[in-house]
Amino acid sequence: MLAPMQLGWDYLTLLAWPLRVALGLWFVWSGGQQVFVSGLERFTQNVANYQMVKAPLDALVAYTLPWVEIVAGLCLALGLLRRGTLLALGGLVTTFAVAIGWAWFHQLNIACGCHGGDEPIQYWWKVLEFAGYYGAIGFLWWMEVRVHGAPTSVGV
Repeated sequence: MLAPMQLGWDYLTLLAWPLRVALGLWFVWSGGQQVFVSGLERFTQNVANYQMVKAPLDALVAYTLPWVEIVAGLCLALGLLRRGTLLALGGLVTTFAVAIGWAWFHQLNIACGCHGGDEPIQYWWKVLEFAGYYGAIGFLWWMEVRVHGAPTSVGV
């Protein structure tokens, strides 16, 4: 039997694949909860509760964001456009972190709406959750650069 190193694989590569699939499926599930379980009307109210945007922008955000999560999660899980998908998910996580930070700073006692639930935000748990997202996305980005090389500038 050939060892993983003899096949051109290393243990980090073996870790990256299930992490990429799991993280992608997590975002598919999370977006799906908002669209198909709690519903977009409820998610619109959750977005409005953050008091960051007013109507009709709250509805635009609420009706768009879960679908972006689903598409980006599918792309990541299927290995499509991996670098672009990792950048998109990093942007989504940063947007979520800013929104949670805003709510925390303003001491809002609201439901997160993050995974379609109605439970109030547990801010310190969200800090840990976002640290996990950033760690996973950072590791997957590092693996992309390690395997395929750093992105290059075109025309510079």
